Amino acid sequence: MKYPCLVPKSFCKTEIHLSMDREGTTKYGDPLPAVEYNGKCNYQDSAKSVMTFEKKLAQISGTALFPGDICPELAVICGGSAEVFGAKRRILQGRKARNPDGTVNYTEVLLI
Repeated sequence: MKYPCLVPKSFCKTEIHLSMDREGTTKYGDPLPAVEYNGKCNYQDSAKSVMTFEKKLAQISGTALFPGDICPELAVICGGSAEVFGAKRRILQGRKARNPDGTVNYTEVLLI
Protein backbone atom coordinates (compact mmCIF):
# COMPACT_ATOMS: atom_id res chain seq x y z
CA MET A 1 0.00 0.00 0.00
CA LYS A 2 1.32 3.46 -0.87
CA TYR A 3 0.83 6.12 1.80
CA PRO A 4 0.30 9.79 0.84
CA CYS A 5 3.21 12.15 1.55
CA LEU A 6 2.12 14.67 4.19
CA VAL A 7 4.77 17.21 3.06
CA PRO A 8 4.51 17.47 -0.75
CA LYS A 9 7.59 18.61 -2.70
CA SER A 10 5.52 21.38 -4.28
CA PHE A 11 5.32 23.10 -0.85
CA CYS A 12 9.11 22.96 -0.31
CA LYS A 13 10.52 26.20 -1.71
CA THR A 14 13.06 27.42 0.91
CA GLU A 15 16.75 26.67 0.34
CA ILE A 16 18.46 25.12 3.38
CA HIS A 17 21.84 23.63 4.25
CA LEU A 18 21.97 21.14 7.13
CA SER A 19 25.01 19.69 8.86
CA MET A 20 23.82 16.86 11.13
CA ASP A 21 26.10 15.45 13.82
CA ARG A 22 26.71 11.72 14.03
CA GLU A 23 27.12 9.72 17.22
CA GLY A 24 30.25 7.68 17.79
CA THR A 25 33.93 7.88 16.92
CA THR A 26 36.30 6.58 14.26
CA LYS A 27 38.83 3.85 15.00
CA TYR A 28 41.31 6.65 15.88
CA GLY A 29 38.96 8.25 18.41
CA ASP A 30 37.96 11.22 16.24
CA PRO A 31 34.28 12.18 15.99
CA LEU A 32 32.51 10.86 12.90
CA PRO A 33 32.11 13.43 10.11
CA ALA A 34 28.79 15.25 9.93
CA VAL A 35 26.13 14.34 7.39
CA GLU A 36 25.50 17.24 4.98
CA TYR A 37 22.20 18.01 3.25
CA ASN A 38 21.51 20.74 0.70
CA GLY A 39 18.02 21.11 -0.66
CA LYS A 40 14.61 22.68 -0.27
CA CYS A 41 12.21 22.51 2.63
CA ASN A 42 8.93 23.94 3.93
CA TYR A 43 10.21 26.39 6.55
CA GLN A 44 8.11 28.11 9.22
CA ASP A 45 9.50 30.78 11.59
CA SER A 46 8.31 31.49 15.09
CA ALA A 47 9.49 33.77 17.89
CA LYS A 48 8.89 34.12 21.59
CA SER A 49 9.98 36.56 24.29
CA VAL A 50 12.18 35.19 27.04
CA MET A 51 12.65 37.20 30.22
CA THR A 52 16.25 37.36 31.38
CA PHE A 53 17.53 38.99 34.57
CA GLU A 54 18.64 42.14 32.75
CA LYS A 55 16.11 42.52 29.96
CA LYS A 56 13.62 40.85 27.66
CA LEU A 57 15.10 38.84 24.80
CA ALA A 58 13.41 37.59 21.63
CA GLN A 59 14.24 33.97 20.83
CA ILE A 60 13.66 33.00 17.21
CA SER A 61 13.06 29.41 16.29
CA GLY A 62 11.85 27.59 13.23
CA THR A 63 10.62 24.30 11.84
CA ALA A 64 11.89 22.75 8.61
CA LEU A 65 9.80 20.01 6.99
CA PHE A 66 11.16 17.67 4.30
CA PRO A 67 9.36 15.01 2.25
CA GLY A 68 10.74 11.54 2.94
CA ASP A 69 13.96 10.67 4.76
CA ILE A 70 16.73 13.25 4.22
CA CYS A 71 19.40 11.16 5.98
CA PRO A 72 18.75 7.41 5.82
CA GLU A 73 22.24 6.71 7.20
CA LEU A 74 21.22 8.25 10.57
CA ALA A 75 18.66 6.53 12.77
CA VAL A 76 17.98 9.77 14.67
CA ILE A 77 18.86 13.43 14.14
CA CYS A 78 20.30 14.58 17.45
CA GLY A 79 22.13 17.84 16.70
CA GLY A 80 24.05 19.98 14.28
CA SER A 81 23.57 23.26 12.49
CA ALA A 82 21.47 24.72 9.71
CA GLU A 83 21.74 27.73 7.44
CA VAL A 84 18.49 29.19 6.18
CA PHE A 85 17.85 32.71 4.78
CA GLY A 86 21.54 33.45 5.43
CA ALA A 87 21.19 32.87 9.19
CA LYS A 88 22.95 30.07 11.03
CA ARG A 89 20.77 28.15 13.49
CA ARG A 90 21.30 25.20 15.80
CA ILE A 91 19.37 21.94 15.42
CA LEU A 92 17.40 21.38 18.60
CA GLN A 93 15.54 18.23 17.63
CA GLY A 94 14.86 16.03 14.64
CA ARG A 95 11.91 13.75 14.02
CA LYS A 96 11.23 11.13 11.37
CA ALA A 97 7.48 10.60 11.04
CA ARG A 98 6.89 7.02 9.99
CA ASN A 99 4.10 5.29 8.10
CA PRO A 100 2.49 2.15 9.60
CA ASP A 101 4.77 0.00 7.41
CA GLY A 102 7.91 1.60 8.90
CA THR A 103 8.92 3.84 5.97
CA VAL A 104 9.61 7.53 6.66
CA ASN A 105 6.81 9.82 5.46
CA TYR A 106 8.50 13.14 6.29
CA THR A 107 11.37 14.54 8.34
CA GLU A 108 10.92 17.46 10.75
CA VAL A 109 13.86 19.48 12.10
CA LEU A 110 13.37 22.03 14.90
CA LEU A 111 15.84 24.94 14.88
CA ILE A 112 16.78 27.61 17.45
